[in-house]
Amino acid sequence: MLIQPGELLAQINSPADLKKFQKEKLVQICDELRQFIVDNVSVYGGHFGASLGVVELTVALHYVLNTPEDQLVWDVGHQAYGHKILTGRRDQFHTNRVYGGISGFPKRKESEYDTFGVGHSSTSISAALGMAVGSKYKGVHKQHVAVIGDGSMTGGMAFEAMNHAGVSDSNVLIILNDNCMSIDPNVGALKDYLTDITTSHTYNKVKDEVWKLLGKFSKFGSSAQEVISKVEGAIKSAVLHQSNLFESLNLRYFGPVDGHDVNHLAEILKDLKDIPGPKILHCVTVKGKGYAPAENGNKTTWHAPGTFDKVTGEIFKKTPSIPQAPKYQDVFGNTLVELAEMDDRIMGVTPAMPSGSSMNIMMKAMPDRAFDVGIAEQHAVTFSAGLATQGLVPFCNIYSTFMQRAYDQVVHDVCLQNLPVVLCLDRAGFAGADGPTHHGAYDIAYFRCIPNLVVSAPMNEEELRNMMYSGSLHNGPYSIRYPRGKGVMPEWKTPFRQIPAGQGRIIKEGEEVAILTLGHIGNYAVEACETLQKEGLNPAHYDMRFAKPLDGELLHEVFGKFKKVITVEDGCLMGGFGSAVLEWMMDHGYQAQIKRLGIPDEVIEHGEQIELQKECGFDPDGIADAVRSMAEVAKSL
Repeated sequence: MLIQPGELLAQINSPADLKKFQKEKLVQICDELRQFIVDNVSVYGGHFGASLGVVELTVALHYVLNTPEDQLVWDVGHQAYGHKILTGRRDQFHTNRVYGGISGFPKRKESEYDTFGVGHSSTSISAALGMAVGSKYKGVHKQHVAVIGDGSMTGGMAFEAMNHAGVSDSNVLIILNDNCMSIDPNVGALKDYLTDITTSHTYNKVKDEVWKLLGKFSKFGSSAQEVISKVEGAIKSAVLHQSNLFESLNLRYFGPVDGHDVNHLAEILKDLKDIPGPKILHCVTVKGKGYAPAENGNKTTWHAPGTFDKVTGEIFKKTPSIPQAPKYQDVFGNTLVELAEMDDRIMGVTPAMPSGSSMNIMMKAMPDRAFDVGIAEQHAVTFSAGLATQGLVPFCNIYSTFMQRAYDQVVHDVCLQNLPVVLCLDRAGFAGADGPTHHGAYDIAYFRCIPNLVVSAPMNEEELRNMMYSGSLHNGPYSIRYPRGKGVMPEWKTPFRQIPAGQGRIIKEGEEVAILTLGHIGNYAVEACETLQKEGLNPAHYDMRFAKPLDGELLHEVFGKFKKVITVEDGCLMGGFGSAVLEWMMDHGYQAQIKRLGIPDEVIEHGEQIELQKECGFDPDGIADAVRSMAEVAKSL
């Protein structure tokens, strides 16, 4: 079903078309754009609240800026749906996040209007500043704008970029989209600071007068601007003692302004185009603006609600007729509370993903022992290391793709000191519709090369519980990776059992071909083996559980018996689990034909997990085909 746009939106295929409308039409265009997003996401799913919150800002930016000549960078990109619709992708928007369709995030190869590929937070200011410095070096005058949310602003990289921007004298505008939310509610001192600014009635009254003065004097050259800047700074400091946070970094601060007044925003942006140097515009917005259930309801739920009834706001949830296996993240969250009740050394840490990781379960049950540290993965890991030095056992839960941002801290602060931190990597393997910026493809390879670190992956919920228990008893760093989505055990709450580090298990005895799997993907091998047995093929199956240390005793058995071996992992093939098995085989003098299944050395786009696994050849059919191929080779010999 193709959603029909409103009367005015139907005429906009590019920002050039938007500029043809009189300013008086912008409010209607915003209304139609917002409705188009609601109509599409309610039917097809996707991120929701963030894009509704910046509809007016998006329209104003493309109305005033000369995009794509002027360069616009969206931080993370959850909020860029309106941007995509206005820049030629309106009629393809129904394919958003669908296999083979457009990306849910800005992507350079998708459109010239997507100036920088995004998906992780806090990168926009650095990117826009690099663009601005590059343009200045080339003698090109253009606008460079970074739109960043207050949640992303808590990331250290944003502060590093602002520190550099303040001394760069480059033409960059930072727009702070302040809605007090990332995915979950924001935490930390910056949130309190921004709240102080937006709620100071005296400051908000005076800043309007400052703005008028600045507008009047900005046309009279640098000396007048210098005078008015000093007056502006003095008034701000007198009225609001904290107002120099951004200006202490030498960024001209303007705001706060109403982020939902499109005509006022357009006027402000037009004025700011004429003010040189680094500057920041503080826009106050409401996540989910214009759609009452999202605006007034649970902001976390409406970040990406799935499909819903746009009239009633009812989010559609499938009600299964038989008991279902839980999500791995929920097994983690509930098991962590169980372990913490048994062991008062256990603490929980997550960087801004308490609901996504289910750390919120412990935060509710034990608020003094579980911490959301904001969008700050590096800090989360080193903070956990600090806890560990005090005899505590922190469980630091970070999505696999975001753990990449804290790699040095894992090496330097945890593993070199051999500290007992349990690193839990959620969303390992393919992330699904979020695509390549969110796939957890690399953690096996980048973790197994670090000294002292155990690298484990459970095949089911029971193994996840036992690995968490084993990790809490391990005297050193211990990592556990598990995928997004459901497991396979409806009756998952089993007694704890310690698994020695590096101990695998035999799932099925067999002949001719051995399948070695790591993690949840082993369930696909079980399915493949059931299919193959009906065809008269009887491969063996081993759940290795650990990429490091490997189970040497089990591998001696495998290579002593089998000359045909298949390894299966939902991680990158280069340097991953299959590579580890090959290295072990060579080091121990065995010879065998090995077929490695996993994620190839290329960027895999978005789609359902099973679609991407099939594309890469390690879905159940792909595993079965690999066994058939090897068995045929064996017969021909």
